[in-house]
Amino acid sequence: MKPDAPERYVVVRGDTLWSIAQRYTDSPWRWSELWDQNKDEIKNPNRIYPGNIIVLDRARGRLALSDTVKMSPKVRAESTAQSAIPAIPTSVIEPFLTRPLVIEANGLDNAPTIVAAEESRVILETGNRAFVRGIGDSKESSWNLYRRGGPLIDPDTKTTLGYEAVYLGTARVVRAGDPAVIQLSSVAQEVGVGDKLLPAGKPEVPTYVPHAPTSPVQGRIISLYGRDSRLGEYGNQTVVAINVGKSQGIEVGHVVSLVRPGATVADASRSKGSSAGPLTLPNERYGVALVFRVFDRVSYALVMNMSKPVFKLDLVQNP
Repeated sequence: MKPDAPERYVVVRGDTLWSIAQRYTDSPWRWSELWDQNKDEIKNPNRIYPGNIIVLDRARGRLALSDTVKMSPKVRAESTAQSAIPAIPTSVIEPFLTRPLVIEANGLDNAPTIVAAEESRVILETGNRAFVRGIGDSKESSWNLYRRGGPLIDPDTKTTLGYEAVYLGTARVVRAGDPAVIQLSSVAQEVGVGDKLLPAGKPEVPTYVPHAPTSPVQGRIISLYGRDSRLGEYGNQTVVAINVGKSQGIEVGHVVSLVRPGATVADASRSKGSSAGPLTLPNERYGVALVFRVFDRVSYALVMNMSKPVFKLDLVQNP
């Protein structure tokens, strides 16, 4: 518990259970240990809403919702179910929950395909129309656009774990048939003939209860995503792919530590002409990430706390 932890805190819109716990402790991923609730209740974080008052019981090192403070009546424009604070920032990961981030080598071969563009365009932009084969009699109206990306290669074994599905944008069907006509609703990257379509679906944001893996974790970051990727900066709320998944016991909600491998340097303490080899510095832990989506041999995690930029090939270990 932090010595300067507030005695009372009023929950505001934009808070998360993680951020509130961070006000009270230097291990915010262990927020469930702070709450004066039973385990079954903790599994449903939709119990805390903007306007709630959180009180610190220093004697027991616990947090509780105040049941003595009376709030003035207020007209609300939305239900409390819509305004409950989440465990982590769901807006960052929501786009990743329905996208097939990892595919097999031929995973998109049978997906509907753009075969021609309106006015023979080479590059399609938002609002442009295109012709698609393979939609058939599907009743889906909203689709995501993809192409197969590069391989996800395990840096240790050099085996291919899968291929990235590169998200290009969204489209809607404006005329059924074969070919069908689609109109691009949004474009994240260039779209052209040969690109694939998959049903958009509606993301279901699960309830996350951060916890440590029960078995040893030894992995590496094999890919980086995130809002600052175009700037070459990778920090908090970056999405990373790691080379361990369901086969290695990883599950949704696991928290892993991010570790920078120790650099190898010349040993300046050795005398000139010494035959001693170089010196390897200790590994350095600099942050943690929460796993939010798991595949067989690959997982995706959101960087929650870090003290330095995240790099590809950094180590992932038990927290």
